Amino acid sequence: MPMITPTILRNFARAAVALGAISTMTLTAPSISVAADGPIAVVAAENFYGGIARQIGGDRITVTSIMSNPDQDPHLFETTPGIVRQIADARIVIVNGADYDPWMDKLLAAAPRPGRSVIRAAQLVGATPGSNPHLWYAPATMPAVAKAIAATLTQADSAHAADYAARLKTVLGQLDRVEQRAAQLRAKHKGQAVTATEPVFGLMAEALGLTVRNQGFQLAMMNDTEPSVSEIAAFEDDLKTHKVKALIYNRQVSEKLTERLLDIARKSKVPVVAVTETQPAYATFPDWMLSEMNALDKALSGPNS
Repeated sequence: MPMITPTILRNFARAAVALGAISTMTLTAPSISVAADGPIAVVAAENFYGGIARQIGGDRITVTSIMSNPDQDPHLFETTPGIVRQIADARIVIVNGADYDPWMDKLLAAAPRPGRSVIRAAQLVGATPGSNPHLWYAPATMPAVAKAIAATLTQADSAHAADYAARLKTVLGQLDRVEQRAAQLRAKHKGQAVTATEPVFGLMAEALGLTVRNQGFQLAMMNDTEPSVSEIAAFEDDLKTHKVKALIYNRQVSEKLTERLLDIARKSKVPVVAVTETQPAYATFPDWMLSEMNALDKALSGPNS
C-alpha cells in the first residue's frame, strides 16, 4: 500500500475542490447566460399588457396584442384561426384572468406548446373569479405584471438580463407616476360619491377613496343582464338629485340604457367622465391612466363639488 504523503493529500484536496466546483456549476446551471434563439414571441390578451411587455423586451421580443381596438366592445370579441396560430407560436402569454378573458384558456388548451410561460395578472394580485376583473385599473397591478414579465424574459434569455432589468426600472418609474397621482386625488377627493354604468373604473375609484354608488346596476350591466327596475330608478334619482358628483361610463359599450342615463346626467348638469377597457393606440399605459384621472379630477373639482 503506497504511503500517503502531504503532496498526495494536497493533490486530493485540489481534486475535491475541483469536483465541488463542477458540482456547484451543475446545480446552478440556470444562472449560466443563455441567449434566446431569435426574438421571443409574446402574445398578450389585452394591449395594455402587451405594451408593457414591449417596453421591457425591446427588440428582443415580438408582441401581439389580441384585444387592441378601443372602439370595439370587448364583450363581443370573437376568436379567429389567425389568433390560434399566434398563440401556438407564443413562448410567453400574458392574460388578465379573473374570468375577464376566459377564452384565452380555451385557446391555450387548443394550441399547446412545451415550455410556454403564462403570466396571469389575477394570480399576481390575488384576484379571484367573482371579483372586479378590471385589474389594470388598480395601481398595484401593472408594477406586479411588469416585474413578472421581466423575470420571465430573463429566464428565457438570461444573456440579456441586464437590458431587461434596466428597462424594467424605467417602466416602474413611469408607473410610479400613476400611483403618485392616485395618492394626490385620494387626498383631495376621498369620500366623494360617484356612480358608473359599469365597474370598469371601479378599482381605481377604490384606490382614490371614492364612494361608488349603484354597484348592483353596474354588475348587471357588466354581466349582460337587465338591472332591476328599482336599481334603474335609484340610479336616475342619484343623477337628478345630485347625490353623485360625476358619472363614469364605458365609452366602448353602447346600450340604450347607458345613453338614457348619460342624457339624464347632462340635463342634470352632472359631469360625465368617459373611460375605456382597452388602451388607446396613441397613449402609453401611464398616459392613458393619467388622462382619465385628470378628467375625473376636473369633474369632481367643478361647481357641484
